[in-house]
Amino acid sequence: MKVTNRRSKLEIYIDILEQIQRGTVIPTRIMYGANLSWKPLQQILLSLVHQDLITECSVDDDDKRTKKAYQLTEKGVNVLKYFNKAKELVEMDERPKTQAWR
Repeated sequence: MKVTNRRSKLEIYIDILEQIQRGTVIPTRIMYGANLSWKPLQQILLSLVHQDLITECSVDDDDKRTKKAYQLTEKGVNVLKYFNKAKELVEMDERPKTQAWR
């Protein structure tokens, strides 16, 4: 049986939300940080905006270009909190038992 290291769609969405939470807000930087290609990233960012997990804003740059940037909404922050809490609980159950119950 071949084991793959592919991420689930949920893991990719969470990776993107975490990148934005850390301050990586420009799409190309998010793409590199989340290890995605451009097309899938665009689709996921659009999906996250439609779900009200992130908002799109503009960043004026000195070189006459307006860049898109993203920020987490309150809903996005809550999703990350709940996901991280669930992840902690699952990891706690996976730890080997050090003491036998009697």
